[in-house]
Amino acid sequence: MPLRLDLIAAVSENQGIGINGRLPWRLKKEMAYFTRLTTETKDPSKKNVVIMGRRTWDVMPKKYRPLSNRINVVLTSKDLILGDEALVCKSFPEALEKLSKIPLTDKIERIWVIGGSSVYKAAMELPNFHRLYLTLVRKYFECDTYFPPISNEFHLVKDPEVPEGIQEENGLQYEFKVYEKA
Repeated sequence: MPLRLDLIAAVSENQGIGINGRLPWRLKKEMAYFTRLTTETKDPSKKNVVIMGRRTWDVMPKKYRPLSNRINVVLTSKDLILGDEALVCKSFPEALEKLSKIPLTDKIERIWVIGGSSVYKAAMELPNFHRLYLTLVRKYFECDTYFPPISNEFHLVKDPEVPEGIQEENGLQYEFKVYEKA
């Protein structure tokens, strides 16, 4: 069975996901949602994988690298050595091949794509793309990095793990949405 990919992102109303290498908002509860989804497994003997681009890795504060209790994969065209911190791959096919061949495969529950923009776009075009977990922050923010367009092939679905309705924090409203490719 091919490894399925789930994407997780938070976007502003203008599809922004970042500015100057940072999130344009500070939402602790939304970040806790990200951590819960990408960390928790139904089988305690398994772990989840998080796949990210090199810039996402680079802008992450060092104290959070690698993301704990997850197998970290960094996609980059550059020669990068991260030792035991993360598996470094040049492409999604290479990452999926390595993940499927290492003994950890039996220990992987889910694979999450966590950014950035070009990594999201590439993942959404793959045949093993499964779901997009999107937090829509209901405000326009000045951004220099944007989430790729979501085509009409995607439709909203319900997930019992995802809170429904409008959430509010720090005066900002946001909503969790889950999309599947038709």
